[in-house]
Amino acid sequence: MSIPGIGRKQAFRGLLRNALGFALALGVALVQPASAASGGAELGRDSVLAGLLRDALANRPELAQAQATTQADQARVPQARALPDPVLSLGVQNDGFKGLQIGTMETSYWSVVAAQTFPWYGKRGLRARAQSLGAKQSGTDLDRARLSVQSEVERGYLDLLLVRDQLRILGTLETLWIQAEGLSRSRYESSREPSPTSYGRNSKEPAPAAALGACGGRPAASPVLNRSVGRAFDRPIPTAVSLGDIADPPLPDSSTAEADAEARSPELQRARLAAEQSGALVSLAKKDYFPDLTVSGGLMPRGGAFEPMWQAGVSVPLPLWAGSKQSQAVREYRLRGQAAESSAETIRRLVRQRLEERRAMLTALLQTNRLYRSGVLIQSDATVSSAMAQYKVGKVPFAAVLEALSGYLTDLVGFYESVVAAQRIDIAQHEVSLDPVSGPALGGVGGASMSGSSGMGTASARTGSAPPAAAAGSTSSAMPKM
Repeated sequence: MSIPGIGRKQAFRGLLRNALGFALALGVALVQPASAASGGAELGRDSVLAGLLRDALANRPELAQAQATTQADQARVPQARALPDPVLSLGVQNDGFKGLQIGTMETSYWSVVAAQTFPWYGKRGLRARAQSLGAKQSGTDLDRARLSVQSEVERGYLDLLLVRDQLRILGTLETLWIQAEGLSRSRYESSREPSPTSYGRNSKEPAPAAALGACGGRPAASPVLNRSVGRAFDRPIPTAVSLGDIADPPLPDSSTAEADAEARSPELQRARLAAEQSGALVSLAKKDYFPDLTVSGGLMPRGGAFEPMWQAGVSVPLPLWAGSKQSQAVREYRLRGQAAESSAETIRRLVRQRLEERRAMLTALLQTNRLYRSGVLIQSDATVSSAMAQYKVGKVPFAAVLEALSGYLTDLVGFYESVVAAQRIDIAQHEVSLDPVSGPALGGVGGASMSGSSGMGTASARTGSAPPAAAAGSTSSAMPKM
């Protein structure tokens, strides 16, 4: 024979558990990445990012500065090719100091003399070539500025997506906690069981607050990105994708990536151009052994009955100090050329080193992302489902569900940061960055959600082994420029 009061209480508890289970399941579904299985579209095809890049390339003062410097250096090329300015001389030759004797004395006259210097054959072409190579070096600075601006915007956009994904997760879990807390409190009050605060939670602190640390307390990303693209700081930036919707970058072929990096590295191109410019300057210094020719001609009207006089002449400098001038100039530019060649080789080796470091890091991150998509997030979700199922039948306390949810959040944030790290590696490769390669120090995969609760007593615990990215030697939880 059943007791009506007890039956109603059991029914009420069952209703509370079912409602709480539905709310928890809904919350997990809302925060789960939409494309956790395989990723989605490439980052470069995002229309919002494409618009930001257009704005940045059009508005950044650094690019305008580099463009103006390059054009200024290009304006030197025709100057170097031009002839020296001609010289016009006006004079008077007079006999005595008592008055002008032009027209009365044979040796008194006005003079008009013009002179033009003609550099030795080949000098003008070599000077123009040296200036042209210098202008091309300024062009590499413009290339570097463009690559840096593009990469800065792409990294800022990733940070914006990461912050918004984290805020979306926390907002969903905060709403979920409020709903779950109310249902759970009703259950405990109806059954006269201990309050949820007895399970180690501060009643004044929301459950997702502990997960705020996983989000890094990052500053607002929109103002930073707006500055990068030259927009007003308070201008909103709408985003339509989540990090889980972005496909992982492909792992580049080593030889192909090496050839591409060497062809596009502004620093390497600048060093090679500097070596080539030094070669042109050596040839020019050798030409300086040969004198420039100055041709002059003049007319001297004498006035009166005297016939005007004229003059013509050729003058050349004598390289009497060639040992301390021309020879030393040849030696100087040869040594500068050797230094530039050594610099180019140093940069080439560094480009290859950074490429291999990024390949190793990207390989580890791609493995980590596959592990998250194919195992960690699935198991973490299963842990939450198991905790909810056991809670609904009264086998575990509500704290076990909160711990499972916290672990799932930690796994999801770790997944998003791993996605960002992989994209940053790819961005650094397109940037041909020479900066040291670094990545996020990801903790053990799913450590919190795997362990469950002391009250669960289930087999849902997972191993807390570190992901491949952590094993690859990352040392900082920040994501510096790569």
